[in-house]
Amino acid sequence: MDSWFELEKTIISCRKCPRLVEWREEVSQKKRRAFLDFQYWGKPVPSFGDYSGRLMIVGLAPGAHGSNRTGRMFTGDASGDFLYQALYNNGFANQPDARVMNDGLELKDVFISAVCRCVPPANKPTAHEIKNCLPYLSMEMDRMENLEGIIALGRVAFDNVIKLQKERGAVFSDRDFKHASLVTNSNDFPWILASYHPSRQNTQTGRLTVDMFDKVWKKAKVLLSSK
Repeated sequence: MDSWFELEKTIISCRKCPRLVEWREEVSQKKRRAFLDFQYWGKPVPSFGDYSGRLMIVGLAPGAHGSNRTGRMFTGDASGDFLYQALYNNGFANQPDARVMNDGLELKDVFISAVCRCVPPANKPTAHEIKNCLPYLSMEMDRMENLEGIIALGRVAFDNVIKLQKERGAVFSDRDFKHASLVTNSNDFPWILASYHPSRQNTQTGRLTVDMFDKVWKKAKVLLSSK
């Protein structure tokens, strides 16, 4: 557990990307009108969940007024509402919502991470910023001793999870990004399950529905129980 604690401290204190440092701090000072009385986190957001879990969820980056405000992955915004309801429905969380840190939320067999730990302008980190941050995700994968599968939320997460697994020696036969598609490899590496990201852009337009998202978690449960 000490190694996890040290890694989280390193992530929270990171200032590798000047553009992201400036943006996350600007957002935390200007705030959204609905959260004027809220003390924004305004720092890199560490991962959250069950360190001994078999399943890892990888998103893109913190939301400006969600994780960047609350300091916890997928907490305090619409994306989190959509995600945690699905996790609760499938037995991976003890409650269906996540409002603030220390709200009693606990994850079961699941660990939530991201490609980038700072909120990027327009939700678009640069390739250099992704390169700077990706080693943190890699180190988390190394620490998850029971890891069996990874759910990648969105194409950026999917592509970078594939990249990290290939660097470890994984060989993939098919790695096209399609919702609810399963990517396996010829070695004993975690399988990868793709999903559209539960952003408002996807959920409010119908690109990602509740039933479509639920299919991903049900599929993950079957895969975990079959091993």
